[in-house]
Amino acid sequence: MNSAARKIERIYLTLTLGNTLAASFIWGINTLFLLDAGLTNLEAFAANAFFTAGMVLFEVPTGVIADSWGRRVSFLLGTVTLAASTYLYYLLWQISAAFWLWAVVSVLLGLGFTFFSGAVEAWLVDALHFSGYYGDLETVFGRGQMVSGFAMLVGSAAGGVIAQVTDLGVPFLVRVGVLVAMFSVAFLLMRDVGFTPERSPHPLQATRAMLTASIESGLKNPPVRYVVLAAPFSAGVGFYVFYALQPYLLELFGDPRAYSVAGLAAAVMAGAQILGGWLAPTIRRRVRRRTTVLVVSSSVGALILVALGITRVFWVAVLLLVLWALVSAAGTPVRQAYLNDMIASKQRATVLSFDSLMGSSGGIVVQPLMGRAADVYGYPLSLAISGVIELFAVPFLLASRRRRSPADTATTATGTPA
Repeated sequence: MNSAARKIERIYLTLTLGNTLAASFIWGINTLFLLDAGLTNLEAFAANAFFTAGMVLFEVPTGVIADSWGRRVSFLLGTVTLAASTYLYYLLWQISAAFWLWAVVSVLLGLGFTFFSGAVEAWLVDALHFSGYYGDLETVFGRGQMVSGFAMLVGSAAGGVIAQVTDLGVPFLVRVGVLVAMFSVAFLLMRDVGFTPERSPHPLQATRAMLTASIESGLKNPPVRYVVLAAPFSAGVGFYVFYALQPYLLELFGDPRAYSVAGLAAAVMAGAQILGGWLAPTIRRRVRRRTTVLVVSSSVGALILVALGITRVFWVAVLLLVLWALVSAAGTPVRQAYLNDMIASKQRATVLSFDSLMGSSGGIVVQPLMGRAADVYGYPLSLAISGVIELFAVPFLLASRRRRSPADTATTATGTPA
């Protein structure tokens, strides 16, 4: 990696660190926060579903903004939108607002995150290509995941402790402060390199053209299509499990106000992310095809969830949580590299946003469905059912594998240039 590429990587890691840190202050206590505001399990997970609905609604439009106005513009808009909507969440908690207000603000939270999804990853890959980096993308994405895991470890653990010594609302205010700081950092450091935004005087026409090109590069490209179609099952389950583990572990622990234990759940997953990000390049060098990693990761993760739903012992549940997070984390950089190596630069942010949209679509269905299952049958059975749902991703990954894309066995960055 030359000095120019190293500089791009440092900026990417800085943005990843700050964004994940800001977001993770509430990850360990979000479900408890919603329940404390007076929502039922069904309403709490329905609020999360409205969050993912916001991501589905705005993913592609914000991806088009990133491809037509620039990835830097998209990132800056994301920090402002997410900071404002997070503060509104805090206000709703203070007044024990009606559910419909939680639904509206949850959609706005989803909007904030869609400005990031696709844009940062697309910015990184294009800037690396421009800088003359032709190494494997798993290495860079793995480092990003390690940094993200470290930030999540610090933020989620701190959020749980802060909530316990103050109240459940303070971590949300801390998130707002960090997001404001990240706006300044991105404004100073981030520049669109290796990519020239194509701004049109006719935005609707430009959006239509970008969407058409993205469909050609995405859904009409079979190996990409099948990876994207697997996303609703794996990502939808991931959304539910992450938030369900907070009250589930508290239930096993026996103290409903041990908020630091809820923070521990997110912190454990963060530690596994660090290790998974570190292992991903090594695994990739030992496994010839990227789809092999993806199929094994999804299958083993599903089986672990079934086991997690059976256990009633707190420390066994924590161990299974570590294993599930580690298996998922090791596969994530490989999936990112595989997908990016099959996408053209000009539509990269839009296609990646569409992939995120599909994952969020799964969250819209899985979260309230499993939340209702938790209300009726309890968290253990809902987690076991989630494992079965994740298995539905495997046939799509195998279908992508059968298309034998060159990206499946690539060992250097091969993404189509602008």
